[in-house]
Amino acid sequence: MAYKIVVSVQKRTLSLFKDEKLVKTYPVGVGKMLTPTPTGYYKIVNKAPNPGGPFGVMWMGLSRPHYGIHGTNAPSSIGKQVSHGCIRMHNHDVLELSKTVPIGTTVVIRAI
Repeated sequence: MAYKIVVSVQKRTLSLFKDEKLVKTYPVGVGKMLTPTPTGYYKIVNKAPNPGGPFGVMWMGLSRPHYGIHGTNAPSSIGKQVSHGCIRMHNHDVLELSKTVPIGTTVVIRAI
């Protein structure tokens, strides 16, 4: 069973696929104009529960240094272009996702 995450920056969604079938779609916050979320193909390289600060209850680092999928201490920012390029999720959503996907999961970030 292979998982894949696809992020749409324009739609501000993160979709989880298992064996190419859509499992769930989550609302996310993305990078602002001056610090956009980088598009491309990445992998989850680490997980850090309770990283502190603005990162909420979970950090999942991407293979592009300094970028990740994480929770937030500002839930009203979900669905907006507000981050420094990271993908923000509601804390309960990022916990659910982090329990599902292993390190090494492919993350595809698309502009559309």
